[in-house]
Amino acid sequence: MVQYLVILLDDTSVSYCHADNPNAERKLISIEHLKAGIHEAMRQNWMIQFVYPDYELPQEYLDVIDTIDHHDIFGIEKSNFEVENENDSVRVMDYSQLATANIQFSGGILVLRLAKKDLFEGDDKIAALLPKVERLNIVITDLDTFTDSDIERYRTILAKISEKVKALYLGGATPQFNLLTDRIMLSKPNHCNAGVENLTLAPNGKFYICPAFYYSNPDNSIGDIKSFHETSELQIPNQQLFRLDYAPLCRHCDAYHCRRCVWLNRKTTLEVNTPSREQCVVAHTEREASRLLLAEIREKATFMPETEIKEINYNDPFEVRKEW
Repeated sequence: MVQYLVILLDDTSVSYCHADNPNAERKLISIEHLKAGIHEAMRQNWMIQFVYPDYELPQEYLDVIDTIDHHDIFGIEKSNFEVENENDSVRVMDYSQLATANIQFSGGILVLRLAKKDLFEGDDKIAALLPKVERLNIVITDLDTFTDSDIERYRTILAKISEKVKALYLGGATPQFNLLTDRIMLSKPNHCNAGVENLTLAPNGKFYICPAFYYSNPDNSIGDIKSFHETSELQIPNQQLFRLDYAPLCRHCDAYHCRRCVWLNRKTTLEVNTPSREQCVVAHTEREASRLLLAEIREKATFMPETEIKEINYNDPFEVRKEW
């Protein structure tokens, strides 16, 4: 059941996940579509996440946005954007900004988008962010290009950052880092669930599975705001395939932190319910690093919750599909 509505306020709204936003020309959502999106969210009892461009919105838009409880997602360069409650906001930045800008952080949630090359060469910079933010989410934009040698290097990088995370925990801090601590805290899947629990309203007044489906092809619309107001229905082809129980590998998998990106699935395997080998192996490399981190922390301190991450003998669930 849908719980969240993502509203892209402009064609140049910041990208916060795997897909880049190729749009360079500004196209602000109409005030009518904005009001209609908020109205439908209220009618359906959906929480709204507004995704901002890097320029100041007209005051009329800000006034409309303030008429409903919401979460904000905006680029780090939008320093003049005032957030009423920073705990309800997510800041997004690319690695190039981290490498070149002297940006000061004081808590909050940060999404850092980077390529694997940046991750392999800048792990010290990434680890240095952990005590400065409440939560750090790393998004690897070229995850689908990982090779076996990349996985070995990634395993080494995760082990290195784990030492920083462990030191913070043992020092009394509680860092949140999606690649290492999420799996420790989870007892069930916590996937993106685009198309099931969240949908996106684009500036053109049409609905999409997620922002990536809009960025990659605006013709991927699953309905428009006007017809949805009249029918409360959207046209999602084979909608059941977006659900976990229709994912033959994922429904058995306990890499609960994996985002199970349906856009990336479709891009790499042409099936929204089937992840690529790269996505699975990367997630299981993180799972194993989380298992080792949890064991090391428990050697020196009492640690809650009572999570257990079993040791397994595979990195790709496809290898054990017959057992499942």
